[in-house]
Amino acid sequence: MNYQKELETAIYAAKEAQKIILEVYHRNFEVKLKEDHSVVTEADLRSDKKIREILCEAFPTYGILSEETKDDPARLANDYCWIVDPLDGTKDFVHHTDEFSINIALCYKHQIVVGVIAIPCKNLLFYASKDQGCYKLENLELTRIFVSDKKQNLELLVSNFFFKNEELQKIPHRELIGKVSHCGSSYKACKIAEGMADLNIKFDPATKEWDTAPSEIIVREAGGYMCDTLGNVIQYNRQDVVNREGYIIGNSKEIVSSFLLK
Repeated sequence: MNYQKELETAIYAAKEAQKIILEVYHRNFEVKLKEDHSVVTEADLRSDKKIREILCEAFPTYGILSEETKDDPARLANDYCWIVDPLDGTKDFVHHTDEFSINIALCYKHQIVVGVIAIPCKNLLFYASKDQGCYKLENLELTRIFVSDKKQNLELLVSNFFFKNEELQKIPHRELIGKVSHCGSSYKACKIAEGMADLNIKFDPATKEWDTAPSEIIVREAGGYMCDTLGNVIQYNRQDVVNREGYIIGNSKEIVSSFLLK
């Protein structure tokens, strides 16, 4: 199936949300704590509202799952479901690292078929749809991108705020890692997709569907691979939205297999 209309709509929604987010980013804004003690800002909520308006108007029969909106269980019976993080990396946003993102993905029968990740402060947009390749739009210049072919001396990307040094000790075959760099939000997956890094691992159940959904297809369409830390393909549009077994993103299935928790 051709998902061109869905892809174009998701790109448009990301660009509109980016305008809102940057407007808030460059002025004083209030930071609040949610029930789970994660932070939320005006930018998260306004971006969420704009994205949902655009997606739901264009595709009123599709389900939707968003971090900042109360979940509607009706989505579970829908073959199609949008999965949205209107501001991934709110802590990066609050600390002005410039490495937060906007995540929009479309799931069809539990697999991601469209993915868009915008990095507002860097004027970068990454997108992919099933069997159509992965692309980067930077300052109006469109480039098809591919993962690196490195098998050793890999660059591992970890979170700016949530990575603990002891996590590194859990990683098997650490001798394959030559460098550990910090990066925010889903920008990590985009860097792997364009060959600027090679690996990202999250062992704990700290991420949810909206954190990983667009990364899945963007990395795969660039030639890389993504699964949970036990080697299972990640299913989407689940009742339990937590990624209980974490995830691994790598520049190939071979590399990812080297780091599985077996």
